[in-house]
Amino acid sequence: MSFIQLSNISHSFGHRDILKNVNYTISLESRTALCGGNGSGKTTLMKIITNLITPESGEIIRTKGIKTAYLPQSGLVFMGNSLIEEAEKAFQSFSEMIDRKKRLEEHLKNSTKDSKETQVKLEEHHHIEEKLLNSGYYIRRKSIEQILTGLGFSKKDFDKKVEHFSGGWQMRIALAKVLLQSPDILLLDEPTNYLDIEAREWLKNFLQKYRGGVLLVSHDRHFLNSTTNEILELFNSALKRYKGNYSEYEKTRALEISSLVSRYNKQEEEISKINDFIKRFRYNASKASLVQSKIKYLEKITKIEIPENMKKINFIFPLPPHSGKIALTVKKLTKSYGSNMVLKNLDLIITRGEKIVIAGKNGAGKSTLLRCISEIDKDYSGEIIHGAGIKTGYFSQDQNDINDSNTVLEEIENIAPPEIIPKILTLLASFLFRNNDIHKKCSVLSGGERSRLAILKLLLNPLNLLILDEPTSHLDIQSKDILLNALKSYSGTVIFVSHDRYFIENLAQKVLELKPQSHILFHGGYPYYLEKISKEMLESNESDKEPAKKGLLSHNNEQRQEQKKRKANIRRLENREKELMAIIENLEKKNTAFHEQLSDPEIYSDKAKACEIKNLIDQNLANQNKYSAEWETLEEELRNLKS
Repeated sequence: MSFIQLSNISHSFGHRDILKNVNYTISLESRTALCGGNGSGKTTLMKIITNLITPESGEIIRTKGIKTAYLPQSGLVFMGNSLIEEAEKAFQSFSEMIDRKKRLEEHLKNSTKDSKETQVKLEEHHHIEEKLLNSGYYIRRKSIEQILTGLGFSKKDFDKKVEHFSGGWQMRIALAKVLLQSPDILLLDEPTNYLDIEAREWLKNFLQKYRGGVLLVSHDRHFLNSTTNEILELFNSALKRYKGNYSEYEKTRALEISSLVSRYNKQEEEISKINDFIKRFRYNASKASLVQSKIKYLEKITKIEIPENMKKINFIFPLPPHSGKIALTVKKLTKSYGSNMVLKNLDLIITRGEKIVIAGKNGAGKSTLLRCISEIDKDYSGEIIHGAGIKTGYFSQDQNDINDSNTVLEEIENIAPPEIIPKILTLLASFLFRNNDIHKKCSVLSGGERSRLAILKLLLNPLNLLILDEPTSHLDIQSKDILLNALKSYSGTVIFVSHDRYFIENLAQKVLELKPQSHILFHGGYPYYLEKISKEMLESNESDKEPAKKGLLSHNNEQRQEQKKRKANIRRLENREKELMAIIENLEKKNTAFHEQLSDPEIYSDKAKACEIKNLIDQNLANQNKYSAEWETLEEELRNLKS
């Protein structure tokens, strides 16, 4: 069985321990989520597993030939190739094998059939051919198309140069290449960051069926619950394992944190009392020895720490200004980009306090609609009427009003209401600005940091209509929860787009689905919407089964032929399965016989005979491995055909 085992791994940056005596084994059966606060060492651990970082101490044991592939969070940019050519590079590892196969074929053309050398080369050629067949190399074009389209690329994109894709799509290319490598162990650092709901759903299904091990970091709770069955938490340089998915981990961890907080408060109370005692009697000569013993006691105390990412922070919006009952009215809204009509005759009435999510596939016009209603984009036909007293706030990742000459702290202090001032540091921490981050100049912030700061600024303004385009991007799960709870208790109106299913399910009261030049409003939450569209799809499929008789008969005939072919394939594979089982059983008997011969004193004392038997054992073992591999592949084919 293939695995990677970390034993007592330690690593530090400067004086700070990142990992300390970490033990972990990842195998082909692993479905693991790696959790922990920002800077806890998740990326470092992944890079150690993939050999990109050498740890300062400890041992790493890898099964011979084990293959890993790692997707970083960001920073990958591709140039020079078309999309399809770049995806083909995922199969570069086979180039040496292909070259060797060609050289063998050239040699075999001119060789003597019965020579020993020819037999050896034939066996090597067969072994390479089997590896290529089992790896999916010969059907790579089909795999490339399936994975690229699953991740949201259209077939029109296949010949497009990769440098013309934006940063988010560049990371989708990187993800596609990692998946196409079909490694034994997949390590994915925030793979859902740049994926919409459809692509996330596709990736979820892909990972559920994946035959190798998976270790991933993600801030999408629904995705983690659907793809993992154990959680690893990095805290204080140590790694702790929790069985179950992310929601189960949260429940267990909440109980632990509750106990930890209780012990933390008791310790803080004790430390406070001791410090009061020291302060009171420091200069009292009669208490000098007692004061010294108290000081030494404090020095020996191991401070209890609460993980930063598990601290519960509540954020309450400033009270929104009063508005009329109708927050927004949209009449016959139509919007085109050249000849491409994105929105057509869209009608919508939104009342005060409603939380509405805009759903639809990529390119359906979700962001366009938000820009129109927020009056960022005024190039449309139709009417958008804001209700009486409506004060709007708009957020998108590519539009934020930030003064680059300010520090992060100054930017928030300048707009925070007086009652929020005492809580500013806590609020900044909840949006991942901690310690020295708050003193950074806004000019040096990354795209993700600017987005987080912009949304916090928006939330601190007294507004009664929030228009949010992907507000959860670049937030960790705890920050998303803070935002979610604040929006749920917010008495104003929210219109939003999000790719985080958990966030949508827990916030949206209605769903506006955009389709090409049409729309429909669902008067229920996201689960209701999914149920309705699922039912509609089933009904549509049923109606498709009752077309005109001729078409139906033709379709049924094709189905019968396909069914007949499938049954024939199953029979052929089952017959081959019986043959393989007999061959493997015979080889196992031979193996037992050879070992018995080798234990005979007459043979093991004769070096030549013993060597001959050992060669037979090796050859027999090679045959066992070959036929066992064929049997495993055949079993998988049978399972797929019968499912």
